[in-house]
Amino acid sequence: MSIIYRPTGMAREYSPYACNLYIGCSHRCRYCYAPHTLQKSNADYFGIPEPRKDILKLLEADLKKNVYTEQILLSFVGDVYCDNADNSLTTREALKLLNGYGAPVAVLSKGGRKMLRDMDVFLQFEDRIAVGTTLTFLDEEKSKKWEPFASTPSERLETLKILHDSGIRTFASFEPTIEPDESIALIKKTLELDCVDHYKIGKLNNCGSADKWQDWAKYLVDCVELLRPTGKQVYYKFCLRKLAPNIELLPCEKNPDLYNVRITGDGNQISFL
Repeated sequence: MSIIYRPTGMAREYSPYACNLYIGCSHRCRYCYAPHTLQKSNADYFGIPEPRKDILKLLEADLKKNVYTEQILLSFVGDVYCDNADNSLTTREALKLLNGYGAPVAVLSKGGRKMLRDMDVFLQFEDRIAVGTTLTFLDEEKSKKWEPFASTPSERLETLKILHDSGIRTFASFEPTIEPDESIALIKKTLELDCVDHYKIGKLNNCGSADKWQDWAKYLVDCVELLRPTGKQVYYKFCLRKLAPNIELLPCEKNPDLYNVRITGDGNQISFL
């Protein structure tokens, strides 16, 4: 059984490989797609997740069998730094394994300061890791309404700043964008703090009619006008681009893999372009 897999569909835009260490999450985000994808009820999915059975053994077996030169994301299902049953010890041990086998890794979490527990392991990867968070609202009350048990927006920004200032590559996922004005305010805040290297920008999906009234073309224009002059690395997801087909984007803004962590062809040079 291979535990490192190739995601498909919209998930593939985020990473060529992924690994899910836990099934379940304590954050209870209103927009979470995982219960539907896994055909689980909210009651079965949301809670304090256990590590997947034999996950570390299965992970090491994959790493022994295959050489991974493209980014492995932790994770699409659950959050590796939510309130889980083992205090994210499995996350730490998985990172050690991935580093030991020289794999390039991206970590995406709304766990805030919990991520800093593994700062020492992140640093051991050197240029083979990027650590990011999802940013949805600057307004903390709105964030609490949509993501009731995730870390606050201010904590996520503070964590990104600490990681970035420590020399770790950082990224911010603006997917879902729920209220474009909130996301624009957050982008401005990240630029003010200089805490993000790479932006991934999309929209709210699969959440009933909650996204129907937004002017997504205007949002895309606002993002481009704000970010392009900074020279920051930005990828605009297809779900957003298709709603604004007349807006010209640069090739680098439409390439999902360009800014991923990866090992170059010579096997020695590490790049996050």
